[in-house]
Amino acid sequence: MPGLFAARTPSKTQSFRDFLIEPPENEPSGEMNPSPPPTAKKSAMRTPDKLVVDDNDTSLENPDMGPFLLKMARDTIHSGKDPNKALEYAIRASESFERVSGLSPDLATCLHVVAAILSGLGRLEEAVVILERSILASEGAENGSGHAMVKFSGLMQLGDTYSMIGQLDRSIECYESGLKIQVEAFGGSDPRVAETCRYLAEAHVQAMQFDEAERFCRKTLEIHREHCAPASLTEAADRRLMALICEAKGEYEPALEHLVLASMSMIAQGQDNEVAAIDISIGDIYLSLCRFDEAIFAYQKALTVFKTTKGESHSSIALVYIRLADLYYRTGKLRESKSYCENALRIYSKPVPGTTPGEIASGLNEISAIYEALNEPDEALKLLQKAVKLLEDIPGQYRTVAGIESQIGVIFYMVGRYSDARKYFFSAIAKLRASGERKSAFFGVVLNQMGLACVQLYKIAEAATHFEEAREILEQECGTYHLDTLGVYSNLAATYDAMGRVEDAIEILEYILKMREEKLGTANPEVDDERKRLFELLKEAGRVRNKKAKSLENLIESKTFNMKNERKKKRVAFGLRT
Repeated sequence: MPGLFAARTPSKTQSFRDFLIEPPENEPSGEMNPSPPPTAKKSAMRTPDKLVVDDNDTSLENPDMGPFLLKMARDTIHSGKDPNKALEYAIRASESFERVSGLSPDLATCLHVVAAILSGLGRLEEAVVILERSILASEGAENGSGHAMVKFSGLMQLGDTYSMIGQLDRSIECYESGLKIQVEAFGGSDPRVAETCRYLAEAHVQAMQFDEAERFCRKTLEIHREHCAPASLTEAADRRLMALICEAKGEYEPALEHLVLASMSMIAQGQDNEVAAIDISIGDIYLSLCRFDEAIFAYQKALTVFKTTKGESHSSIALVYIRLADLYYRTGKLRESKSYCENALRIYSKPVPGTTPGEIASGLNEISAIYEALNEPDEALKLLQKAVKLLEDIPGQYRTVAGIESQIGVIFYMVGRYSDARKYFFSAIAKLRASGERKSAFFGVVLNQMGLACVQLYKIAEAATHFEEAREILEQECGTYHLDTLGVYSNLAATYDAMGRVEDAIEILEYILKMREEKLGTANPEVDDERKRLFELLKEAGRVRNKKAKSLENLIESKTFNMKNERKKKRVAFGLRT
């Protein structure tokens, strides 16, 4: 009988949103909700329920009232006083601008302030509505470069807000619209255009769209080389981003070249801490290339600098410890690996001032992967659950939290706690659906894992639904020949067999076998395993193998189905293949 294949979950990309709007620092924590919407929790402070003002307030028709109220709002924000009062001032100012001058740059600028206050209060969806209104106000104003820049600011702020909600596709669309305005206003080689290109490159990295990220980062480098001195700090920063993109694409030699050039620039500028940070990245490249001695040398260099400049308890020290723990695990020195993990955990247990929850959560996530590899799943689960608690209330971290919850689900699945695994997969899927991640390869992989958990709980019809959706997504994002896609085909065939849809299962397995034979050759062990599964099904059905391949469109039906009550009488022996 066909077995089940667990597609490997892709590694999660760390957030690049530290250059965007600062998240609120004092938000209430909460329990894990299986299906939370991707919106920030409202501030505990009282806020106005509706963004309205009194229509009978004639004082707002005074041309001087709008600028005065806007100044009051800004002064209130800068003083750190009640943000709700600042919001009230800003809303009244926007009403005044609209009454006096209608759709104008002044109104748009005032709405930007309203949206910024709403974002700080965690009311991100309301901020989106206000920013969309500001863009309309900009478009309704007379043409001019100044008016265009007001619209540019609104688009970039709207992109930031979408990013905080977790809707990266919409965020990137806003950034690209803003870039077009900038290029029209200043030309394609202006340094301000380079900054927006870098912004877009980082956003594409966040969305794991590395080809697009490379295109924008290369454009940034070209403009900065034209306008900046050789070996400038700006160019070094661009090269570090390019190295990260190349590493994500598996292009390690170009990544190493960019990092070495960036390090030389930082050394020339006397930036010791930045040089140490680059040494960590160089060590990561050497580790990926299995050049372990060179990786240890790079990590130790960074460790020495950080201990001297930042002290023994800084999060940067913990980061190097994690890298060394990973290296020693890969080289079979398990005692040293665990020792470095414990050293890093001691630092995270008593973080120094200035350490962000995101830094701690990222470190705990990496340490959990090492503990999982060391066959200590309980310790790995504890660390991942701590990471979720640190991130769950921070805007813009929904995809990261979903990734961690997916990993928790995988570990629960591997230790046989299938109900817990299903609960965490369900929570991750809900977050990804609500935040616009419905068509990513990562979402397809999580759906596949959810299907596996459902199979173990005898929820076969539900498993088939998840496998079918995962198949459609992975076909689109990865192609029909990708191993993850073929793995989902295999799972779907096993599920169809368990439901009594033997003919459908046979046709899928025939297609899988043909694909594997073309890619791997007929003597490959995986091909032989697939062939045995197919022949076993054919033997039960009294058929022989059909050597003629059918088109995928005719092979798999997309219609939904319901499992009959007879499914309990027959169940395939599903085997997990990792």
